[in-house]
Amino acid sequence: MTVENTMIVICPACATANRVPKDKVRASGKCGRCGSLLFLKEPVVLTAANFDAHAAKSDVPLLVDFWAAWCGPCRQMAPAFSAAAGLLEPDVRLGKLDTQAEQAVADRYDIRSIPTLMLFAKGREIARQSGAMPSTAIVAWVRKALPG
Repeated sequence: MTVENTMIVICPACATANRVPKDKVRASGKCGRCGSLLFLKEPVVLTAANFDAHAAKSDVPLLVDFWAAWCGPCRQMAPAFSAAAGLLEPDVRLGKLDTQAEQAVADRYDIRSIPTLMLFAKGREIARQSGAMPSTAIVAWVRKALPG
């Protein structure tokens, strides 16, 4: 197995980097460290501790929902975002970052309104969208924004 034929997938449970053969990413692989499934078809809870691993170290693009519990539109969009995870994984990892609990991360990305969706590839922001959206719109927006 050569490096060119593998990709780095970050474990949603322990944030460990796992090298996975590209042709096996769609299989239900497990983390080499903790044994958790690498794709759960649901958003990962992002924190300051695991954000950079998912956003910058993974070969899987990351879609982040910046949200807060007090935000009505955020709560309204939550089921649509979860549904989008089932449609986009393993091509895209979805994660939710609570802007109240993780203010430093939200400040780093200049989040001024919520919900805000940001799409990252290899640590770079490649798209941003504010406002609640249904799952079909989330999926279409992500697919349009992804390179290639």
